[in-house]
Amino acid sequence: MSIYIFIYGTLRSGEINDLEKLAERFGLTQPARLGQASTSGTLYDFGDWPGLVASDSGKAIVGDVYAVDAALLAAMDVVEGYEPEQNTLFVRRRVRLEVDGQQLDCFFYPVDPARLGTAVPIEHNDWVAYRKNRQVNKR
Repeated sequence: MSIYIFIYGTLRSGEINDLEKLAERFGLTQPARLGQASTSGTLYDFGDWPGLVASDSGKAIVGDVYAVDAALLAAMDVVEGYEPEQNTLFVRRRVRLEVDGQQLDCFFYPVDPARLGTAVPIEHNDWVAYRKNRQVNKR
């Protein structure tokens, strides 16, 4: 049985923790991209990665939905530094999303709002577009 996952940051295609490359690196079954979706919240800039604070009153944060197996989900937990029952920055939660007209219960990794520290909220709803624009503006 597939596990559905919503990714919005560095696990997206072409990013530093690209999910497909992560699976390849660990010799795991490749994920199947099902399409794009969004969930409500605010993105925060932690420098090299984003954090999402989920909120019903936030923006529609863009990401991708994949079908993964349990081994790849466990590898994602490692990348996100998530440990159940621990006080970690990233937590694993469920969210119901629509992907190509189908409702799917997906896991995702929002951040614990109590652990934002000096992270800066950003106005953008797409980390990849924001990061690319940030790089261009640094030149």
